[in-house]
Amino acid sequence: MNGSDEGGARGVRVRCGRDREVGVLLADRAEDDGVVRCAVELRAPGLAARLDRVVDLGPGGGLAGFLAGLAADFRGWPGEREWHNVDRDLALCAVSGSGGHVALTWVLRPWRAADGTWQAEVTTWLEAGEQLAALAAEVAAFLDGGEGR
Repeated sequence: MNGSDEGGARGVRVRCGRDREVGVLLADRAEDDGVVRCAVELRAPGLAARLDRVVDLGPGGGLAGFLAGLAADFRGWPGEREWHNVDRDLALCAVSGSGGHVALTWVLRPWRAADGTWQAEVTTWLEAGEQLAALAAEVAAFLDGGEGR
């Protein structure tokens, strides 16, 4: 199995290649007036964080576009690449690691909420080639309203 599990109606599940207990779930897709929203859930031992109604709008074609760009550069890149949605409550930082792997650090911040008092993050490791390309395709299908792979 690759770094992501098939999402289907449930969404898209991303599991870390180094620790299968660490993961991200994109679920509960909804569209209102052309704006796509979904829930984002982070899990790790001792951590469960969820933010509902996260808007996918952001630079570079949204989350799917960012992931597709990473997959296209599977040979690696220097430094970090960052993406965040328009509300800045979801951010993703990508680092090209050794051995053809990519570290994706997913950050949730409930800045839209009145309290905005917490932040959670997990890092998932994927193979830079096939696994990252499959994740990008799954996320695109999910956000476009398809059922995933």
